[in-house]
Amino acid sequence: MNLLWIVLPAAAVLGVAYATYGRLLARLLRLDAKAPVPAVELRDGLDFEPLAPAALFPQHFSAIAAAGPIVGPILAGITFGWLPALLWILVGSIFIGGVHDVTALVASIRHKAKSIAEVVRLHMTRRSYLMFLSFIWIALVYIIVAFTDVTAASFVGQARADSGGVGGGAIASASIMYLALTLAMGLALRYLRTPNNVALLVFLPLVAGAIVAGPYVPFDLAQAIGQPDAVARKAWGVILLAYCLVAGVLPVWLLLQPRGQLGGYFLYAALLAGALGLMFGGATVEYPLFRGWQAPAAGGAAVALFPLLFITIACGACSGFHSLIASGTTSKQLRRETDARPIGYGAMLLEGMVAVISLCCVMMFTEGAPELDLAKGGPNQVYAHGIGRFLEVVHLPAQVGVTFALMAFTTFVYDTLDVCTRLGRFILQELTGWRGRGGRLFGTTLTAGVPLYFLLRHPADAQTPVWRTFWELFGASNQLLAALTLLGVTVWLWQTRRARWVWIVTGVPTAFMYLMSTWALATMTVPAFRSPTGDWAVPRDPVPWIGLVLLALAALMLVEAARVVAAISGPPRGGEARPAPA
Repeated sequence: MNLLWIVLPAAAVLGVAYATYGRLLARLLRLDAKAPVPAVELRDGLDFEPLAPAALFPQHFSAIAAAGPIVGPILAGITFGWLPALLWILVGSIFIGGVHDVTALVASIRHKAKSIAEVVRLHMTRRSYLMFLSFIWIALVYIIVAFTDVTAASFVGQARADSGGVGGGAIASASIMYLALTLAMGLALRYLRTPNNVALLVFLPLVAGAIVAGPYVPFDLAQAIGQPDAVARKAWGVILLAYCLVAGVLPVWLLLQPRGQLGGYFLYAALLAGALGLMFGGATVEYPLFRGWQAPAAGGAAVALFPLLFITIACGACSGFHSLIASGTTSKQLRRETDARPIGYGAMLLEGMVAVISLCCVMMFTEGAPELDLAKGGPNQVYAHGIGRFLEVVHLPAQVGVTFALMAFTTFVYDTLDVCTRLGRFILQELTGWRGRGGRLFGTTLTAGVPLYFLLRHPADAQTPVWRTFWELFGASNQLLAALTLLGVTVWLWQTRRARWVWIVTGVPTAFMYLMSTWALATMTVPAFRSPTGDWAVPRDPVPWIGLVLLALAALMLVEAARVVAAISGPPRGGEARPAPA
């Protein structure tokens, strides 16, 4: 069967969902184009800066998408088969992920662009607020650890024939040039008053030139420091976290906004590459549709589809990380309330389409194909092979196609890393109340420093990479964060609206995500406290202890929410027409 017969119906389903369910959500949330928004009322040029949807959409899109809709679908597709992954992407993005994103965004702008944790404080209890902040910060640390190692892995390794002759040094060079161009674009927009469209016309071709130039000027860190690739990979991890430290305190106009726009167009280009290959390449479905309810994972051990499918594919179906973007940076730049529908709901559906394209990079190969060997290159190489195959349709050399795909992958991760660091700074500032320059430096340093501990303690010659060790735990905590966000939003909407639709639209997704994520987190955490003989043991690894803390926080949050809902009485808080602002 031609892959086109999978992708076209998927795109149609997502398009219809935006036109119908997206419109219904806008009506239920009573989005008002004339309502005041924080980006305008609190404009300061540092964090609050209103943007038109054409500029904000690619920034938000690239920030929420990152590498998640690439890594997750590829891992799940290889493990369980493509049909379960495809169904979860479509159903999840429409009825859970999209709802999660748009309600988190609207909740934030209705509360002066405060984080979703602040919304929890106002509508639940201070205990809930402190627990939620702690949970968010721990989840951010996991995200930074996983994606720092994935990116560092892209920057090392010699050029191989099966990678189109592209080595890690080429990707590193192209990425460095990309960041330099991003800073130049920010300066041009700010000080030269260059119109946004003109800046894009200038800098997008320059970024394309960086992709082409990368293989010709590779920066091989392993060779430069005279160490093996494993040591160079760890060194790149340190460099990337240092970048996060700097990026987390820079003004949004200098890095976040221009990089977000360029990164968004990278995503568009990756989607276009996939579309071209699917329309004209004639690729067919070769991979098994379903590999069983218990399927062997990359390490050889059998894993269960329930609940692991739903935490392996996070971004692309539903991701708690999105609520941090929506309530952390996007809500501070939303120009009007009605923009929440395309930015919040529409971007999630488009991310679902990115996940479908990534899944196609698995579907086009047969089971056991060398291109799908995760031990050799990881999901980024699988994605690069797929996109490279798609771009053969337009007669691009394999080297350029693979470089583009790996560069795009790395670009997505950049968006995740510095946004996560900035959000971690916001969270710690809210938690400590420490504002000003000192608070910014403290929050950013701690958020980047804890991931550095996990990266450095992992042996350089370990068989299992850091990202693989943390991916399932990241996925479970990330999905549990989505459940807790939906829980907070449900309480907020019930307090302010008292409408039965709240329990269907946000309540049912809350219950599903809570069940799957706690189930998965428990299956990964509890065995670590057992010895090989079956006795209870005290693990030395801090990871299972953190998992235990997350489970405890989630349980306590649920109890707090139940108590608040049970105590609600009288008319809706703030009136029926609109929720009360902070």
